[in-house]
Amino acid sequence: MTIEVHLVTPEREVWTGEAEMLIAHGVDGEVGILGGHAPLLVHLAIGPVRILFEGGEEQVAVVDGGFLHVGTHQGVTRADILASQPQLRDEIDVAAARVAVERLLGETASAADDEVLKAELRKAQARVHIAG
Repeated sequence: MTIEVHLVTPEREVWTGEAEMLIAHGVDGEVGILGGHAPLLVHLAIGPVRILFEGGEEQVAVVDGGFLHVGTHQGVTRADILASQPQLRDEIDVAAARVAVERLLGETASAADDEVLKAELRKAQARVHIAG
């Protein structure tokens, strides 16, 4: 049994297709979705989303938070991932992400209580981890 996966932003559909399994990182931990999964809403954390296909192939994206909604319509399990700036692994500019990590490490060291900078650092680190 497969699931229909839609990775979207408010402006566009980033990726859509059928998969065997979806693994996402929620704020309360990882969640795995298979065909036939019960309805679910997950608040996503900054991190990877893995879309696994039959035969071991996978599509990996990094999201900056957002939501994962799982539902079933006419017997088909559908997973919608809504994030404001998701990137597929092959879209990530690794060199730019590494530069951002270095810059943000310096900035967060001098502004340790700045939560926005910390979140930007986690996003850049996730992109390097996924693509690097």
